[in-house]
Amino acid sequence: MPSKNVKIIGIGLLVMVLGFVLMLGGGSSDPNVFNPAMFNARRLVVAPIVIVLGIAAIIFGIMKTPRDGGEV
Repeated sequence: MPSKNVKIIGIGLLVMVLGFVLMLGGGSSDPNVFNPAMFNARRLVVAPIVIVLGIAAIIFGIMKTPRDGGEV
């Protein structure tokens, strides 16, 4: 059974992957056609915030110490 820290790190990695998935798309197959969907709020605001939250969860999982001194 993985420790609580490993679970937190795994959740942080999944949140980061979700942020990168939110950034996908918005391109155009034709270089002469501009696609304004490339600059929507999901790609410019939401996805970076989700990635930063994932990084914060990973850092928290690494730095957290157990209270009872038992499981590390």
